Amino acid sequence: MGRRPARCYRYCKNKPFIKSRYCRGVPDSKIRIYDAGAKRESVMTFPFVAHLVSDEREQLSSEALEAARVACNKTLTKFAGKDNFHLRIRVHPFHVLRINKMLSCAGADRLQTGMRHAYGK
Repeated sequence: MGRRPARCYRYCKNKPFIKSRYCRGVPDSKIRIYDAGAKRESVMTFPFVAHLVSDEREQLSSEALEAARVACNKTLTKFAGKDNFHLRIRVHPFHVLRINKMLSCAGADRLQTGMRHAYGK
């Protein structure tokens, strides 16, 4: 079964649900690399700086951050060269997005427990 679309988790309804000693068993983040390009170059080497900022308060999954990093890195490497830019991801996916998997087979109403258990399990 695939992931749900981002529209299901876009808006922040409640307080952030983070990984802690109370919330164990959370899968690791998909994004591993936060720096790309010429990492050791100084700030004054590059003449241009660009920031991507969201206009609204929303939740971003780690998969979305990883997809954005891969797309930016691929485009910048293609047009500017491998060592002519420095890309840094400054956000970290601390908020855990909970998914309640629903069954869609015959007799599913007898098997499901709703949101009674954590993560719907």
